[in-house]
Formats: sequence, structure tokens, C-alpha cells
Amino acid sequence: MTKAAMQRRIVYVQHTNPAGYPPLEHSSCQLAANGWQILFLGTAAVGTATLEFEPHSNITVRSLDVRAAGIAQKLHYLRFLLWCTWHAVRFRPAWIYASDLFSTPAALLLSALPGVRVVYHEHDAPGQEPHSWFVRQLLRCRRVVALHAHAVVIPSVERARCFAQECAMEFSRVLCVWNCPSRSEALPERPVAAEGTDLWLLYHGSIVSDRLPLTILEAMATLPSSLKLRIIGYETAGSKGYMDRFLQHAATLGLTARVQYLGVVVERSRMLDYGRLSHIGLALMPMHSTDINMRYMAGASNKPFEYLACGCALLTSDLPEWNAMFVESGLARACDPVDPHSIATALRWYMGNPAALAAAGARGREKILAEWSYEQQFMKVYRILESAPAEGKRGYGHDRA
Repeated sequence: MTKAAMQRRIVYVQHTNPAGYPPLEHSSCQLAANGWQILFLGTAAVGTATLEFEPHSNITVRSLDVRAAGIAQKLHYLRFLLWCTWHAVRFRPAWIYASDLFSTPAALLLSALPGVRVVYHEHDAPGQEPHSWFVRQLLRCRRVVALHAHAVVIPSVERARCFAQECAMEFSRVLCVWNCPSRSEALPERPVAAEGTDLWLLYHGSIVSDRLPLTILEAMATLPSSLKLRIIGYETAGSKGYMDRFLQHAATLGLTARVQYLGVVVERSRMLDYGRLSHIGLALMPMHSTDINMRYMAGASNKPFEYLACGCALLTSDLPEWNAMFVESGLARACDPVDPHSIATALRWYMGNPAALAAAGARGREKILAEWSYEQQFMKVYRILESAPAEGKRGYGHDRA
């Protein structure tokens, strides 16, 4: 194998199912299209177990099963670290792309291999609650990885600031990369809707009460029957049973015929096809939260960008970051997600202004094609990967946008 070929080999490591994170698929496809060889090392995960990447000749995905809490889980984690090391030694990568807290010990181990450099991409920040001894060790590994990585990737500017403070590193060393869709996903034209057809709301993603509240149903109950709701997604470990409760509430309000629950749609392309048949995407966040991920989700949430790629307008929470990014750009209407009247007011405006609704969706799709694609967002990381800095020297990016 030539030295040039070895410089284009990368191992993605995450202690979860990587197919549950669209940015990982987008970045790996971008690399694969440019001749990189990619190996994903991950595990199964609750809710996303059936999700898979689209096949690519330059991308290999390997996965371990999971274990319930207890001593078996701890032994399984040790097995995960050894398994990652064994595969990486055989694959001989130039880069390790670690993308969650539980992958940081593996990143530290693998960074000891000759010529290996590290990118750390944190999709979700760890919580602020008191941590176990094990999680405290993971946080120590996270800081070491961050300080020695050639690139640190965070999907939100404010979270990037917090990360830099927590890890005692310069903010300029953290790259902010929004979780946008691939440009190709915005290319298919929307089908032309016949006059007088139903108006579809769309929600896709993890099904939890904060992001798919019962107040959506209560708002729909006050609006014409032509307004319907389509749901695609999965319950998380902490939200088991919520979908049953949601559908029961819909039945109580007489909305059963207006709510379509499709469960998990494995093929991403098919999920996007449903988006192109919808009109308004629900991208609701809690108005008040102690969770740093919820507070700074603008840019980090895949949902709004994916809805826009499909030509949908948005319904977002009335929060400063979301207003600045989406409402002021004419792509969204804002509401208070715990107030059915506020939700109904925003939806009623869309229903009464079909031309403005269509124009908002068209502007959003154009925005993805021109500016908000993952190809453009990831380019700042791609340049670092392609630069192949000399061993032992870090090549940090600088982006405050």
C-alpha cells in the first residue's frame, strides 16, 4: 500500500449505532467519493437498531451487540475497546474520527498507533448532573482527546464555547459544523400538489414529549380536518410508551384519521420522500431547559435542515437562536410549544396563506442547495484531513461562525 493511500484511511469510532447520526453518513460519503477508505466501528442502540447506511464500496461498517446494565455491560465495554484496537491495527488508518463520549478511551488508545491523528466530534454534550466514577473517567479522557486532537467538531456555536471552557482550550480551536443534509438530498423536485389537497405536518426523529408534545394534537383539534400529521421515528430508552399515549390522546380528541404513525423508516431516502409529500416540519424545542443540548440546538438539530431540503416550511419554538436562524429568514413561524392556542395561531396563518407557505419551503430548499449543505459545512474539517500534517503536529481550524 502506498503512503498516499494510507493517508486516506479513516476509522470512525462510536459506542452507538453510527447510522443514527446523519452527519456521520454525510461526512463519510464525502470522503469516500474522494477516494478515502472508511471503517465504522460501532454498537447496536435502542431505537436505532434497524437503521443502516446506504451501501458504498469504500465504506465498511462493523458493529457489536449491547449488554444490559451491570457487570456484563462493563466487561462488554472492555471488549469494545479491545475490538476497536484490533480492527484499527489491521486497518492501519491515518485518522481516528471519535464521535461520542464513550469513544474517547478508544481514541486515546488508537492515537498511540504510529502516524495516527484524531478528530473528536461531539454530537451530544454530556449532562451536568452528578456523574458516576466511570463517567468521570470518560470526561477526563474527553479532555485529553480534545487537547490533543487535530480537530474538534461541535454542531453549535454556544456549545462550542462551553466545550472550550470545560476542556480549558482556546475557542478558536473548535470547529462549528452544523448538522445540515447533503446537497444531493435537496436536489429532487417536490411533487406538485393538486389544489385542495390535505396539508401535512411532519415530525421525524426520536419521539419524546418535549419535541412532539400533546399540545400539537390539541391545536389540530381546533383547526380544519384538512390539516394532518405524519410521524416517523422511534422511542428512546426514556420515552417508552409515549407513542401509545400520544395516539390515545389523538383518539380522545377524534383525530385518529388525521394522524399517521409510520414508525422507523429504515431507508433515509424514503424518509426524505415523505418529507417532499409534507408541507410543514415540526422542529419544536422546550422553551426552558437545563440540558445544554436542548438550550443550544439551533444548528445542531438535523430536523429543520432536513425539512427545508424537502421544501417544507418550519414550525419552531419561539427562541432567540431559532428566530434568528429560521424565522427572520422567512423559513418558519414560531410558537410556544406548550400552548395549543399559540401553535394553532401559527398553523392557521400557514393554512390561510398557501402561497407564502409554498414560498417559505422553496426558499428553504434553495438555502440548502446554495449554503446549508453538509458538503460546505464539513469542508473546514475535510481540509484538515486532506492536509495530512506531519506526525506530532496539530492542524487546528478556526471558525466562529
